Amino acid sequence: MLTIQEIMETIKMVQEENLDIRTVTMGISLRDCSHPNSKTACTKIYDKITRLAENLVKTGEDIAREFGIPIVNKRISVTPISMVAESSRVSSYLPFAEAMDRAARNVGVNYIGGFSALVHKGFTNGDRVLIDSIAQALSSTETVCSSVNVATTKAGINMDAVYTMGKVIKETARLTEERDGLGCAKLVVFANVPEDNPFMAGAFHGVGEPECVINVGVSGPGVVKSAVERVKGAEFGILAETIKKTAFKVTRMGELVGRTAAERLGVPFGIVDLSLAPTPAVGDSVADILEAMGLERCGTHGTIAALALLNDAVKKGGAMASSYVGGLSGAFIPVSEDSGMIRAVVDGALTMDKLEAMTCVCSVGLDMIAVPGDTSAETIAAIIADEMAIGVINQKTTAVRIIPAPGKEVGDFVEYGGLLGRAPVMAVTPFPSDEFVKRGGRIPAPIHSLSN
Repeated sequence: MLTIQEIMETIKMVQEENLDIRTVTMGISLRDCSHPNSKTACTKIYDKITRLAENLVKTGEDIAREFGIPIVNKRISVTPISMVAESSRVSSYLPFAEAMDRAARNVGVNYIGGFSALVHKGFTNGDRVLIDSIAQALSSTETVCSSVNVATTKAGINMDAVYTMGKVIKETARLTEERDGLGCAKLVVFANVPEDNPFMAGAFHGVGEPECVINVGVSGPGVVKSAVERVKGAEFGILAETIKKTAFKVTRMGELVGRTAAERLGVPFGIVDLSLAPTPAVGDSVADILEAMGLERCGTHGTIAALALLNDAVKKGGAMASSYVGGLSGAFIPVSEDSGMIRAVVDGALTMDKLEAMTCVCSVGLDMIAVPGDTSAETIAAIIADEMAIGVINQKTTAVRIIPAPGKEVGDFVEYGGLLGRAPVMAVTPFPSDEFVKRGGRIPAPIHSLSN
């Protein structure tokens, strides 16, 4: 039986602390849409997405209205297109991206993810065509998101893919120059990518997933920050317990919404992603949580310890609330989408090096970071390689979503608006890594029996 106090607490979470369900994402398998004729394959893709997701947005809106909980995004993820399109033997997969975009617009979702490839151990012909098509696809569509997995703990790091992605990111920025390189905000490079992640831009429908499924991503930085402020000065055991209890309540909300949406749409319920996902809105910041713990500014000494405590407590509380937890599940630390992170960068408290270190203890990685427009493809590839190494050695997911902002220098801002926010351009080291990234081949998988 719920008490009046618990009901009022939930209402306060929604009305004053920005609690929301960040995304309800429908995963759709497109494995039966392959066809030697690319036009036929694209038609099958469009028809299947629009048929299965026809009622996704309306269902989300109905649940949000009935439960009184905002559902910010309704999205779709599909089977990596490199697998679906490979049998068509065409030289560009742009038509496939356009088919995805048309379908997404037709059903009214925010984004569709899955213009993706998994190349951690090597490339198939379809993988190469897809990667060559990414820049054009992201610059000529609105809703399509792309991701490429270039490393796993079992396979090591495909450095050929890392270098290629450095070039693809530069080309994507060039083709979307008039929009501050916006295309790069829809492109993620992964290590150890999960197959059921509901968050964009890295969502795709993995090969081990069912025909169609509903995955949910919860948010709630504002709720956790308020809880942390209530135990100001308390010892760390009490702090961790407070965050755990809060994460439990937030995750219960996600579980309820996800199961209800799945039942009404007639598809299985997949997972709840326990991530704390910030927005540019004041009071909805992961950095603010860390500062509420006692740090004057996010990025100062102690930040990694605070982030590790936060991430672990959220997972422990969330795991109690749902038996089906997946995706990325951790605190996001995107710069452009978090007002506290932006402030920390502007104040000089948070640097690229510190962000890299923070990714060792949280998900996902270097996220929504703008760097000078003249940053070379080789330097971007080296940044990706560093982040992939963190993921591979630590057996966790890491990612890079970086924007070499065309025409911008350190101290300038890129402006995207909405959830993508605005980002200060951050400095990268001036010392080149060209000879390193151009070696090619694959960095071997690490050994874990001699851990230290």
